[in-house]
Amino acid sequence: MLNLPHELRINGNDVRWGKIGSGPPLVAVHGTPFSSQVWRRIIPHFASHRTIYYFDMVGYGQSEMREGQDVSLGVQNDVLANLFREWNIDRPEMLAHDFGGATVLRAYFLNGLRYSALTIIDAVALSPWGSPLVQHVRQHEMAFSGMPDYIHRAVLRAYLQTAARSPLSEEALNIYSAPWIGPVGQPAFYRQIAQMDQRFTDEIETLYTRMDCPVTVLWGKDDDWIPYEMGERLAALISAHRCTLLPETGHLVQEDCPEAIVAAVLKSFRVTRNTLDEDQ
Repeated sequence: MLNLPHELRINGNDVRWGKIGSGPPLVAVHGTPFSSQVWRRIIPHFASHRTIYYFDMVGYGQSEMREGQDVSLGVQNDVLANLFREWNIDRPEMLAHDFGGATVLRAYFLNGLRYSALTIIDAVALSPWGSPLVQHVRQHEMAFSGMPDYIHRAVLRAYLQTAARSPLSEEALNIYSAPWIGPVGQPAFYRQIAQMDQRFTDEIETLYTRMDCPVTVLWGKDDDWIPYEMGERLAALISAHRCTLLPETGHLVQEDCPEAIVAAVLKSFRVTRNTLDEDQ
């Protein structure tokens, strides 16, 4: 498990974060309904090369959860921009998945953040998106929030499993379920689903253009949440390279094929180093 010993108060929310390693900065941004623990088997591989910053997004993981909280994509990019300032980093390498992808793109196109490289995985970035469960919860948030605990746990575990092509281990299911259980976690789970709104990607979709850093787009070929065609579209808009499709891999690449992420990021280190050498 990754340790998140630090806490920052950002825009009225307590945000938990941690860092490991040494060297130039790399920031890892998770998606929904996960937490920074999706990187637990990945970012330790980079600790001898980079200082890796990771955090739980507002309303997720170990960060604050409360009634009436805005946990939408509309706030997450501002939180990321604040973290950059608090960490005193500039142009870090970025690793982003799902809602983390949307957050990193919104921060780039709306907040003016800049990166030295980006590896983006099965990102929420282009319309349409939102599963049938998302649409249903948005209409009946309170009913879901008040379900008996045993029913909620069953729904939660079933939903998490749909993110991966291979059966999730009991350890993984427990790690990803833990923040969403209990009198605080259960309503928080349905709160973040109810606030999923396509307008937050629609408002940047028209801004997409080739980014001013190397961009690697990875996508699970068997992603049942966001089809791989979305990855191909996204790569054509923001990257100089085609989307890399990962066979027998679902949306949760961190569990189905973590080695592909490790390989892609290590390759980006070489590209970044070569770019810096050319600039000098």
